[in-house]
Amino acid sequence: MADMTNIVTGPEVIAGYLKSLDGSPGVYRMLDSESRVLYVGKARNLKARVSNYARPTGHSPRIARMISQTASMMFLTTRTETEALLLEQNLIKQLKPKYNVILRDDKSFPNILVSQETDFPQIKKHRGAKKEKGSYYGPFASAGAVTRTLNQLQKVFLLRNCSDAMFDSRTRPCLLYQIKRCSAPCVGKISKADYATSVQDAERFLQGRTTDVQAKLAAEMQKASDEMEFERAAALRDRIRAMTSVQTAQGINPRTVTEADIVALHMEGGQACVQVFFIRAGQNWGNRDFYPRVGEHVDNAEAMEAFLGQFYDSKDPPRQVILSNGIENPDLMAQALSEKLGRKVELLVPQRGEKAELVDSALRNARESLARKMAETATQAKLLRGVAEAFELEGPPARIEVYDNSHIQGTNAVGAMIVAGPEGYMKNQYRKFNIKGDDLTPGDDFGMMKEVLTRRFKRLLKEDPERQKGLWPDLLLIDGGAGQVSAVAEIMSEYGVEDIPMVGVAKGVDRDAGKEEFYRTGARPFALRHNDPVLYFIQRLRDEAHRFAIGTHRAKRAKAVAATPLDEIPGVGAARKRALLAHFGSAKAVSRANLADLKAVGGVSEALAEKIYAFFHEGG
Repeated sequence: MADMTNIVTGPEVIAGYLKSLDGSPGVYRMLDSESRVLYVGKARNLKARVSNYARPTGHSPRIARMISQTASMMFLTTRTETEALLLEQNLIKQLKPKYNVILRDDKSFPNILVSQETDFPQIKKHRGAKKEKGSYYGPFASAGAVTRTLNQLQKVFLLRNCSDAMFDSRTRPCLLYQIKRCSAPCVGKISKADYATSVQDAERFLQGRTTDVQAKLAAEMQKASDEMEFERAAALRDRIRAMTSVQTAQGINPRTVTEADIVALHMEGGQACVQVFFIRAGQNWGNRDFYPRVGEHVDNAEAMEAFLGQFYDSKDPPRQVILSNGIENPDLMAQALSEKLGRKVELLVPQRGEKAELVDSALRNARESLARKMAETATQAKLLRGVAEAFELEGPPARIEVYDNSHIQGTNAVGAMIVAGPEGYMKNQYRKFNIKGDDLTPGDDFGMMKEVLTRRFKRLLKEDPERQKGLWPDLLLIDGGAGQVSAVAEIMSEYGVEDIPMVGVAKGVDRDAGKEEFYRTGARPFALRHNDPVLYFIQRLRDEAHRFAIGTHRAKRAKAVAATPLDEIPGVGAARKRALLAHFGSAKAVSRANLADLKAVGGVSEALAEKIYAFFHEGG
């Protein structure tokens, strides 16, 4: 093992790289004595940038600390500074260096898809890669924003949202037709041409051409009224009202901005909140707040630039990005985003007018969101200190893992793990475990918990043996009493991880929530005061684990119910499975069918019919 005391760090190490560098643009990485990445940066001129770090003085406290810990550097040259900017943000997202601004929550955003793969297009929510043929509208800030808009669009345009399989199998209209949310194209209640007109109108609305659509509906309503078709006139009136409600329920309603992201940053006490409003087709399609990791001595320009680079790394930017404050390299960022989109992207910091009003609104949201977040974080920190005191831990836990099982008489058994820390639930760290143990007797909770913890520690030892990545828990909470604690302690001993505190949470003698008893290895069980905030906190953690376990179990059970033996036959995909079930009515009827009947099913070849028959009859 290398002698760590002889490793040199600081400006002299950085200066040693200068003779091998030239004035090329590129990306550099600063690493500590254990080769962990401290910082990723870009430069128009690598030699000039590195020579700045080689100076012994003149740095902010944050940069000075980073330089003092730097033991080595790595370099990648690029053809242009724009390439360097894109590569820098990509590496920051991958490596999450200690001294960079990090965007922590970077989920994809949902869209509305008007599918065009059938004669009667479907309107639905879509997330992920845009592989399906159709028109995509978005992004929307959340699934809730999409759902609200879809509900109103259904009222206005009466488009179907059912799956193709359900659409093909309908023989009479569904409930949505009865409540005037669908025009029932599945059973011919609307012609193909009229339905296509409705689809066209919906797309016009999603493109921001709302005035055209409203005028058309108003003319139709007037005509129906003149012809004394009062029921039809009333239906059209309801559709116009639904359309108006989409526009008025949007919080901020832009008048002159048609396509932009409004990005506002508020920083306070070493924490930051970025609020993003999505304006598309002249409508507000929702807003989302983000809490990037910024640390001390980071200014607004650096934080905003890092956020934009990482946020648009995996998303298409709009034509305008309207900011609450300037960034360090606005021309470079605009060029990078324009190249990504394939058309011009403008970065604006408005001082007056509607754009400035939109930014002020987003900034107020960011300020209020950060105040709430800081209050919640302070409460959470206090609760974690209380947990440390109650269970005699060395310090407040940064990662609590809570385990629970769910099954019905041993069937579809799953284990669940939830994770909580200083900022609340860490939902991207939740894990489910499909219980595989063939030797377990139905309902063997001890055996299930053993299997879950065995798999968990095996993976931890494989993925993070040095405990450097923040994946190891500081406290385990398990559902159960002395027996469960003893079973888990056995596993921990087997894997040599006995240094992790573990507590069993069991309901008291009356099985009453509020009288929980806590079990630890080698200690007497104890209870907390019934009004202790720490007790309520533990109860909430246990309830969240139970909710997640139950949800996972239900999903597994639903999947098992929907499964059929047909899924196991090679060559029988979704379309042929549908054809077989439509022809025979059930999988059981397919299993009893003779070879001639199987051959009569549309899409089933002679060879496949023989394969299906053999699957159910040979060796039976």
